[in-house]
Amino acid sequence: VQLQAFGGGLVQAGGSLRLSCVVSGRTFSIYGMGWFRQAPGEDREFVAACSPSGGSTRYADSVKGRFTISRDNAKSTVYLQMNSLKPEDTAVYYCASRRQPYTVVLSHNGNDYAYWGQGTQVTVSS
Repeated sequence: VQLQAFGGGLVQAGGSLRLSCVVSGRTFSIYGMGWFRQAPGEDREFVAACSPSGGSTRYADSVKGRFTISRDNAKSTVYLQMNSLKPEDTAVYYCASRRQPYTVVLSHNGNDYAYWGQGTQVTVSS
């Protein structure tokens, strides 16, 4: 199983970025997906999660109203649209695939995710 995340970069505060994560090696459409991030010197933190269909989503309070998680099961891809970016959003962003198939429980716990992407750097300048 491989997860390849891309789309990060350098953006000014208030700007937008869209991250993508392509999954191969497993049946993408039956697993929930999540995005996490880790800033330098900080613990990894939950950002967003979606159900296998994409019909249910969950967000960290810090990104609610600014970030949107979505997925295209035909393309085995999950997205994270990030708007109104702030300097405190600077981090390496990781996509992750749930350990358990078919569950609609939207977990913020990294231990519930079996496979992780390599991370993509997002830097927001003030």
